[in-house]
Amino acid sequence: MNPATEQPIASVTQASNDDYERAVTSAVDTFKEWRMLPAPQRGDYVRQIGNALRDHKAQLGALVSMEMGKIRAEGEGEVQEMIDIADFAVGLSRQLYGLTIASERPRHRMYEQWHPLGPIGIITAFNFPVAVWSWNAFIAAVCGDTMVWKPAPQTPLTGVAVTNICHQVMAGTGFEGVFNLAAGTLDDVAKPMVDDARLPLISATGSVRMGAQVGQAVAARLGKSILELGGN
Repeated sequence: MNPATEQPIASVTQASNDDYERAVTSAVDTFKEWRMLPAPQRGDYVRQIGNALRDHKAQLGALVSMEMGKIRAEGEGEVQEMIDIADFAVGLSRQLYGLTIASERPRHRMYEQWHPLGPIGIITAFNFPVAVWSWNAFIAAVCGDTMVWKPAPQTPLTGVAVTNICHQVMAGTGFEGVFNLAAGTLDDVAKPMVDDARLPLISATGSVRMGAQVGQAVAARLGKSILELGGN
């Protein structure tokens, strides 16, 4: 529903628990190969997605405005944030290096080496329906992680649109399962995602109350969480 006019925009079929399972399975299976791809090559795919977002900036900005209620300039500004973080992630893909550490043992070397974490879950809020996703998704992608995204129930169309753009770029590469979407309810998607041990990291944006629940649930299974919380 357009919050400015209170008129329906479109109807969206919500993801069921079975749909969620398919999304996670896709992320898990694709991770096995995606993690082995050199980081600069992963960055090149993100670069292509960023360029595709540039090509569709006006349309996506209009959709953000229509679905979330921002003015058109702010809608396009949010799309620009996605483009900017894609550019940043491309550069980061060539900086995933660690320290070489002096050893007291002869002919012995110690060094840091970063490894991909795994499939991750991303839960976003309605007020920034796509920008917050990109902050998580593009950084995760260049680091070798795949993902499942649960957008806010008020803004599923922007999630569908952006995910379709990602899939168009990744089509035919064998890495179509890097970016996955599950736009569903709390019971069918959010709770299973938070409790899912196949997802070692959950990044969630929302209220303090929501963050407390997510943080406790993820910690109970020894997972990691990133929480961006507001006061509502």
